[in-house]
Amino acid sequence: MRAGPARRRKLHPTGFGFAAGVTLPPVILAGLAGWAAGAASTMASFVIGAGGALALTVAMLSIARMRAASERSEARFAAIFERAGISMWREDWTEAARAVMELRHAGVTDIECYYASRPDELRALCAKVIVTDVNAFTLEETGATDKSAYLGPLDRLLPSTDQTFVQWLVAFGRGDRFFRSEAHVVRADGSEGDTLFTAMLPQDLDGFAEIIVTSLDVTAFKQAQANVAVADGELARASRITTVGALSASIAHEVNSPLAVIVANAEAALRWLKRPQPDVEAASAALDDVVGAAIRARDVISRTRSYLGNAPRLFTPVDPLQAARDANLLIEREIRVHGATVHIAADGEIPLIAADPIQIQQVFVNLLLNAAQAMTDSAGRRDILVAIRREAAFVAVTVSDTGPGIAHERRARIFEPFHSTKANGMGMGLAICRNLIDAHGGDIRVDAAPGGGAAFHITLPISDA
Repeated sequence: MRAGPARRRKLHPTGFGFAAGVTLPPVILAGLAGWAAGAASTMASFVIGAGGALALTVAMLSIARMRAASERSEARFAAIFERAGISMWREDWTEAARAVMELRHAGVTDIECYYASRPDELRALCAKVIVTDVNAFTLEETGATDKSAYLGPLDRLLPSTDQTFVQWLVAFGRGDRFFRSEAHVVRADGSEGDTLFTAMLPQDLDGFAEIIVTSLDVTAFKQAQANVAVADGELARASRITTVGALSASIAHEVNSPLAVIVANAEAALRWLKRPQPDVEAASAALDDVVGAAIRARDVISRTRSYLGNAPRLFTPVDPLQAARDANLLIEREIRVHGATVHIAADGEIPLIAADPIQIQQVFVNLLLNAAQAMTDSAGRRDILVAIRREAAFVAVTVSDTGPGIAHERRARIFEPFHSTKANGMGMGLAICRNLIDAHGGDIRVDAAPGGGAAFHITLPISDA
């Protein structure tokens, strides 16, 4: 993106060049008429004056024709804009584009990282984007009574949890020609809807004064996706229940037999030892059978643990920044339900890590959800910051929130299984995170965030590949 220099325009016959051509002759002729009058040449003055009047008439007709052509062109654009069967918006992004341009000139290359640490500045910039017009289909689709429901600053239409505005700024900074983003907006009736925005982006500052944005309501589609996901989850749950049931029956069958042997032989050994003349040899044999049965039961449990345990992991090079973004996209709806906003910032070039991509993504999912849930009752801003940087041979990740934080005395047990700070929590999320991070040769800990809240710190070794 660059500042808009004065652009050279081609002069068309119906444009400025033609208008100048037909208006200058009357002026020249009028001057000649005055000169002729001074020279007392009545005939010459009359001829020149008549020619000037004719030229002036032609000029006026040409100007009127150009004005009519311009009005017809504007009318055709208005007709296309108003009659389109898709929601269309006219927006002024001049101030946002100027802010991005100034950052680029100041040497800022990572726009997303810059605004991740300045959420208030980002929200203030959003208020400077102005919706200047929407078409009739927008009103019909959303049930708004008139256009005033949407005209004005963009920030009143985007919830505070919106995470797409900064991506527009990133696209401006890269100089993209086209931008598409899925976002959610507040409708005229106060409800929120999921929309797919698309726009062609100008390459100079002047062009940002009017950007035409198309909006496709995908709320029903997203809800259908959510319903399918719920159905898939229920199916997977039913499958797990069936599997666990079969596994439990198998374990019960295999363990019941050695347990029965243990009980029977232990009772026999007691009887032989309680006789007036204890049969130590028989009791000893019975106890040997108890030991053998106990070993068999132990082996059953060992095989079960092996079955339930993780298979040998095949680690691949993984981009931790992309893993964080993918995790955020996966649970964006859940994050929004809790009124939270996720900011992801990378400090410099982030190397790849050796990891299982699904497991690392699950770590991010658990930490982001925990942070959002921790801020549910917070009255202020509910911001989640994911900061990623390189530290020697490791990649360091910090996930911090602005919630109530974790009491110092509870931090030592926060990663233990079944230990939860939530009333209805199972206490397994952070335990799973620790196990996954440990399996990757990394470390995870928790302390207080600088601005309040909790901060989880993760280190993961850099990939050698």
